[in-house]
Amino acid sequence: MSDPAKAIRIGTMIKATDGKAAENIAAIADLGFESLEPFFWQTTGDQNLAELGKRCREAIGDRDITISTLGMFGNPLEDRPLDRDTLEGWKKCIDNAHHFGATCVAGFTGRVRGKPIEESLPRYREIWSELARRAADRGVKIAFENCAMDGNWQTGDWNIAHNPDAWELIFNETPDDNIGLEWEPCHQMVYLIDPLPQIRKWASKIFHVHGKDATIRWDVIREHGIFGKHAHVFMRTPGFGDSNWTDIISELRLAGWSGSIDIEGWHDPVYRDALEMTGQVRALEYLKQCRGGEFVAAA
Repeated sequence: MSDPAKAIRIGTMIKATDGKAAENIAAIADLGFESLEPFFWQTTGDQNLAELGKRCREAIGDRDITISTLGMFGNPLEDRPLDRDTLEGWKKCIDNAHHFGATCVAGFTGRVRGKPIEESLPRYREIWSELARRAADRGVKIAFENCAMDGNWQTGDWNIAHNPDAWELIFNETPDDNIGLEWEPCHQMVYLIDPLPQIRKWASKIFHVHGKDATIRWDVIREHGIFGKHAHVFMRTPGFGDSNWTDIISELRLAGWSGSIDIEGWHDPVYRDALEMTGQVRALEYLKQCRGGEFVAAA
């Protein structure tokens, strides 16, 4: 019998911008990850994505590991050289997702720099309406990560899809069924938003989940507030932060959600550098337990 627990797979992100995605996969392929998200930062460079997808799948071999989502992170709404590279990277990822076995491409919406969110909407609609059609023609979904990248409602450089009020605006501009969210609790907790109720409201728009958590330092907030010199929150690897991922996964299951939770590492202030993979493998084990542990077939 197949393992129905794996309707929600637990995996990790794989750096792909450096041209070593296949090698990076091979290095961790036997650690127990069930899914992978190769991701690019601002540009895919001169890489042949069809060939890269083939090499990534060869690195996986016959292991039970899937690639459901590619990541393309940058600002495709602006017109600097790297912004144009990001837009072209989105097109390449959409066109070549099937070579990886992926059905989703995720990243930031982009933003008109330094302007309130509303002023990005015309450019957002222009770019993403076209990309949504391109993706739909290829059976691909588009998922926006809910990361503010230090922006807010009034100003920012990267992304407008970091706030539920903004989600209402962008989904109104692009009501396409294949445009949704790459959701995670961390980026909501950074702004003191309760993430759990969002699952109940937005589950149908959650196409992919990032495994990243946060620790809110309430003692710092009470003494210094959230705009002082002391950090009021740390981004954490799951298992080391404040979220109860048993509740998160339960809410996803109750909503009928299936897909991958891919750990986003490289942010934890403790489990980093030499301890990076120690933290990620601990998060993998923790999330599998939050999913319910080993599958036991009913009698």
